[in-house]
Amino acid sequence: MKMRRLIILLTSLLAATLIETAVAHGAVRQVKHKGGLSFIFRISLTNKQGTAYSLDHPTRFLSHRAVERRKRQGIALDSTDLPVSNRYIRLLNKNDVEVIGQSRWRNTVLIRVKDTLLLQQTIDRLPFVKSRRLVWLSPDSVTVDKRTKPQEQFNEHDSVATEPYGKPSEQIRTLMGHRLHDIDYRGQGMMIAVIDGGFKNADRIPAIQHIDIRGWHDFVAPDNPHLFSETDHGTKVLSTMGVCVPYYYVGTAPKACYWLLRSEDQQTEQEVEEDYWTMAAEFADSVGCDIINSSLGYNEYDHIWMSHRLWELDGKTAFISQSASMLASKGIVLVNSAGNSGMGSWKKITVPADADNILTIGAISPDEPRRIAPFSSIGPTQDSRIKPDLVAIGAPAYLVNGRGAIIQDMGTSFAAPIICGLTACLWQALPHLSATELISLIRQTGNNVEHPDNVYGYGIPNFWRAYMIGRAKMKSEE
Repeated sequence: MKMRRLIILLTSLLAATLIETAVAHGAVRQVKHKGGLSFIFRISLTNKQGTAYSLDHPTRFLSHRAVERRKRQGIALDSTDLPVSNRYIRLLNKNDVEVIGQSRWRNTVLIRVKDTLLLQQTIDRLPFVKSRRLVWLSPDSVTVDKRTKPQEQFNEHDSVATEPYGKPSEQIRTLMGHRLHDIDYRGQGMMIAVIDGGFKNADRIPAIQHIDIRGWHDFVAPDNPHLFSETDHGTKVLSTMGVCVPYYYVGTAPKACYWLLRSEDQQTEQEVEEDYWTMAAEFADSVGCDIINSSLGYNEYDHIWMSHRLWELDGKTAFISQSASMLASKGIVLVNSAGNSGMGSWKKITVPADADNILTIGAISPDEPRRIAPFSSIGPTQDSRIKPDLVAIGAPAYLVNGRGAIIQDMGTSFAAPIICGLTACLWQALPHLSATELISLIRQTGNNVEHPDNVYGYGIPNFWRAYMIGRAKMKSEE
């Protein structure tokens, strides 16, 4: 117990020291929160009456690619796909109430107000309002990142003359991903959404600029016009999949295309981020993404009454987990990091890693015998499902940071996209599979599949074996 407390204390002191050092050197700065005291509420609506859309004309609210993805998997549209009623939004968006977001899947609206008394006098009396929940309270001050200039090319000493994959070779070969690449399955035609907290310098780093990035969107309110000046966490995640500089760094899906979506608010840690994440996932669906990588997880918020409890880890309780559990039914595979709470008092996976029908990824060491990282969060879920599902190298993993340098970093955050990229390659090779079928196939190739546990899950997946099994089954059904 004393050792646990010491670890937590040392971690807290280190985090505080790093922030103080960053502020002192001008890397970040402390500023007063704009707009004064304000609140964000999640408004749950009773129905979608008055919507201007119809399931008979889905391309009015979904891209052609999104509709085709569902047709290919035999998935019918339903009422959750319809946008929130425009009429209800108009009625909410007045009298000093500002609508800042909405979720069609959950039929909810985010509103920002400065006076909570206003809600009792207006919002609560509207017949289509089912409930409201406070999900964000403005802080006094926030920390803002300062953008730095990246280097123009990789350092010469980072090249590996005998290895076309360069530094991350082991990350790919451990999963037998190189065998898929050898037969030219590198993610062509697959679209991956990266939901994260920021993509610092992703618009400036030469190795990142060569990635096929279809667009980006900020769901955090207020949205940041300088999306690429935020944290480089998303840049690191993206690099593990998309970078392709032979003999220096080649990712797991270098020919896939990507959407960069920001849902993580770096300035505070509050429940509204679950709404932002849901909005990002729905956007990914609407533009036709096949796979989502989410290296995000939540359990403890700035306000204790917002924080999650262990009994909530059932994939059905947390708002974000309910949203994540819907993705496979929309034809999308979600690959989510397990979390880095293994050495703290929480220890368990974080939400939405508890969601159903997703791939939750833990981190292992790159060296034999590839043991689980001490920080990697464990399962099971509250309803006794195995978690994590799989593990990959993440303690440490090679990646490209916001300065444009190849570095090593720790986290399930980086194990997840390594698997995400190869999932795209496998789906490219086996396009007849549904999202749920693909998830099941990858799980069954884990090296711990005979005795899955709540530390390694089904183990280290073998993507070449998954491909061979998938092909053999396809031929037997012809």
